[in-house]
Amino acid sequence: MHIRDWPVDERPREKLLGRGPGALSDAELLAIFLGSGLRGRDAVATARELLAAEGGLRALLQRSPKELRKLRGLGPARACALTAALELGQRMLHAQLERGEALGDPQAAGRYFAQRLRGLPHEVFAALFLDTRHRVIAFEELFQGTLDGAEVHPREVVRRALGHNAAAVIVAHNHPSGNPEPSAADRAVTARLKQALALVDLRLLDHFVIADGPPVSLAARGWV
Repeated sequence: MHIRDWPVDERPREKLLGRGPGALSDAELLAIFLGSGLRGRDAVATARELLAAEGGLRALLQRSPKELRKLRGLGPARACALTAALELGQRMLHAQLERGEALGDPQAAGRYFAQRLRGLPHEVFAALFLDTRHRVIAFEELFQGTLDGAEVHPREVVRRALGHNAAAVIVAHNHPSGNPEPSAADRAVTARLKQALALVDLRLLDHFVIADGPPVSLAARGWV
């Protein structure tokens, strides 16, 4: 059965317009992007096959453009369009954090770190540097490590914060294993970093762990 033969309120486009994008499944959202399916299959069936073959939406969207273009149901044009759509989403998040508007929602920083760090094959420790009104001055990836750790030097974080004339810092690192639970080492480096920044009158506002699921805030746990 073709999608046009479905009940109107169950068709992906009509459902999106009537109920919003949150009402659609991953396959339905991907089907809207695809526009049409493989021979003998509608766009939703094709999207479901793509997601099943790649192990889900996250695994699919982490592929490079060169890898995407080889997937059955995509090809060069759709691979480029999908990559461009993902980049637009990342730039929108970045625009929300650009200097000029105070960071009123700390979770916005967590979502931004997730976009930048989730899915990386090695651990990366990064920072957002903020001014006195908690407006974003800069984002930097400061340290890179291995699959299960990255050595963090608080003195270097302080040096970069002073170089940006920052008043506060939010940091994050990813867990390539997918386990979002902060380790004892994560808590220890947070304490050392907070102490080092305080010596020069800088505040550590939060430390996020990026893994599977939502970003984990150490501040929310009472560890900052």
